[in-house]
Formats: sequence, C-alpha cells, structure tokens
Amino acid sequence: MALKIHSVMIGTEDLPRLAAFYRDVMGLKAEMEDGSFVVFAGEGGAQLALGVHSEVKGRAKDPDRLIVDFQVDDCQAEYERLKAKGAEFTRPPSQDEGFIVATFLDPDGNTLQLFQIT
Repeated sequence: MALKIHSVMIGTEDLPRLAAFYRDVMGLKAEMEDGSFVVFAGEGGAQLALGVHSEVKGRAKDPDRLIVDFQVDDCQAEYERLKAKGAEFTRPPSQDEGFIVATFLDPDGNTLQLFQIT
C-alpha cells in the first residue's frame, strides 16, 4: 500500500491571527474556512490545515519538532518578499548540497522553511 500525505495540521489558540499570516503574508489560498478550521491547498495536492485546539496555548514550546517546508523556484526572492511583509527569519537563504534553504517562524513560533532545489 502506498501512503500519500494528505495534510499537515497546525493547532493554535488564535486562528484568525495565524490564518491571516498564511493567507496575507505567505500568499496561500484558503480552500475551506469554517471559523475553527482553515485549509490551504497545496500545489501538489497536500494541504496545510490550521485549527483551534484546546490543548494549544501560546507560542510553540519546541518549534523545531515539526518543520514545514515550502518548495520555491527562487529562495532569495521569496525570502525578500516575506521579510518585507514582516516574516521573522532565523536563517537567511544559504546553500547546502543540492538545495538552498531559508528558515523562518510563523506567529505561533512554528518553524517553516523555503526550500529551493538547485
């Protein structure tokens, strides 16, 4: 049986703030919103979901436990665009073997990365 990733869900106590970041700063398009849940469509079929969760309070206590990578064509250009919109970067674009990566945080302190295959 082949497993396909359907979605990744990030729990939050402040859905409007987190959804605004992914929509207005990241530029993702909401596929579904119902007040306690927002689903953003991914180009390859997988989705990023945000949902209110009663056990989630404040910023991520271990922000590197789960890292969401966003594949981009031009890491430097996306870095500049997101930085201009206020994204908090912890690592500017840097070359690794076979890819360029930049690391930043969402408003809840979850770690995100821009990932460009070179």
